[in-house]
Amino acid sequence: MAADRANMAADFKSLGIKSWILAQLKEISLSKPTAVQTSCIPPILAGRDCVGVAKTGSGKTLAFALPILQTLSDDPYGIYALVLTPTRELAYQIADQFGVIGKAMNLRTCVVVGGRDTVLQSKDLDKRPHVVIATPGRLADHIENNSTFTLKNLKYLVLDEADRLLEGGFDEQLATIFPATPATRQTLLFTATNSPVIDDVIKACPNNPHTWECESVGSTATVDSLEQRYILTPREAKNGYLVQLVLDTREKRPKDSIIVFTKTCKTAELLDRAFRKFGLNCSSLHSMKAQKDRMSSLSQFKSNQTRVLIATDVASRGLDIPEVQLVVNHNVPNEARDYVHRVGRTARAGRVGRSVTMVTPNQVLLLKVNTTVREADIELGEQDWDERRNINKRKKIILQGKNPEKVAKAKKAKLEAKRKRAKQERQENKKGKVLSG
Repeated sequence: MAADRANMAADFKSLGIKSWILAQLKEISLSKPTAVQTSCIPPILAGRDCVGVAKTGSGKTLAFALPILQTLSDDPYGIYALVLTPTRELAYQIADQFGVIGKAMNLRTCVVVGGRDTVLQSKDLDKRPHVVIATPGRLADHIENNSTFTLKNLKYLVLDEADRLLEGGFDEQLATIFPATPATRQTLLFTATNSPVIDDVIKACPNNPHTWECESVGSTATVDSLEQRYILTPREAKNGYLVQLVLDTREKRPKDSIIVFTKTCKTAELLDRAFRKFGLNCSSLHSMKAQKDRMSSLSQFKSNQTRVLIATDVASRGLDIPEVQLVVNHNVPNEARDYVHRVGRTARAGRVGRSVTMVTPNQVLLLKVNTTVREADIELGEQDWDERRNINKRKKIILQGKNPEKVAKAKKAKLEAKRKRAKQERQENKKGKVLSG
C-alpha cells in the first residue's frame, strides 16, 4: 500500500503538483493521474489556456481544479476562479470536488444557481469566496443587478460541458458574463464531446492555447461495451412496455440501477407517480422540482436507496453516478449527440452496460437518420460548414461582449433604413423628372 501511494505521489508530483495537494489526493485514494489530467495540468500551471476533451468520468474536474487550487494557494484571494456549468446538479458536484481537495487551505466556494434566494446568494458573494461555481442565467443576473459583485480580478474562467454552454442557448447570458471578466484571464474549456465551436472559441484566446482530445472521443460515438437495443411499440402501448421492462429488470436483476430518460418534465413526473403505484421505488429528476428535492432524488439514487431514476436530459451530462446498468430512452432524442450522452450514463470505465430505446412507428425514420448520422460521423467526421460558420460568427460577437440577437436586430434595422432611404431617393428622383418635364 505504501508503494502504491509512493508511485501515486511520484506520478502527480511529476506534473508539478505540490505536496499539500498530494496529501489530499492520498486521502481520497487516487492511484494515478488520468490521461486528461496528465495532459492538461502542466500547461494550465504554465499559464496557458486549455481545451480538454474526454469522456465523462475521466477526471476532467480535477484536471482544472488541481492547478487552480495550487496557484490559488500561492496568492489566495477572492474571487479567483469562476466555473460555469449548464446544470445545478453539476455545479454542486463540482463544488464538492473543489471542497475535498481545498479543505487543507480553508477554501471558500460559492454555488450560484437558480432555486435559491438571490439576496442570500448576494451575501455569500460579498464574502468574496475563492471559487464561484455557477449556471449562466443566475450569474448574469448578479452581474447586472448586484453592484458590489465584480469579477475584475478573476484569474481563471472555466467552462465545464463547454459544448453545451456554447451551443445550448446561453448566448445572451455569456454575452453578459465574458465582458465582466478580465482579458488577461486564463480560459479553460472542458467537455465530453468536441464541436467546431470549441475550436473557434479557443482560437480567440491569447494565452498560447493547449488542446488535448482523447482518441476514443467522438461527438456521436458510443463505447464498445454498450449493448444497444430498441423496442418498437405503438404509441398507446409505450408506457405499458416501459413499466413491464422495468418490472422485469427489477425482478431478474434486483441490484441493477436504471435511468429512464424522458423528453419533458411533465412526462418524468407522470412516470414517477405511475411507477410508485406499481410498487416501484423510484426517484425523479427534472427542472420543475425544487432544488432540495432534486438533490435529494439524486442522492437517493447514487446511494442505492432507490434503484430507478426517471429524469430529463438534466441528468444526461457530467453527473458522477458510478454504476448504472440500464439506460432506457422513453423517447428517441432529436440529436445523435443527446443519445450518446444519455446512454453514456452506463457502460462506464470499461464496464458492460445496456440501453433500450422505445421507438414508435412515426419515430422509425428519425431513429434510422440518427443511426446513419452517427455511423457517418465516425467514418468521416462532421462536415456542416455552414453551421460552423454561423456559430463562429455568434461566438465572435459574444467574445466582443455583445448580444448576438441585438446585433442581428440592429443589422436588420440598418438594412431596413437603407431600403427606405433608397425608396425615398427613387421617389424624389421620379418627382423631379415629372416637375422638370
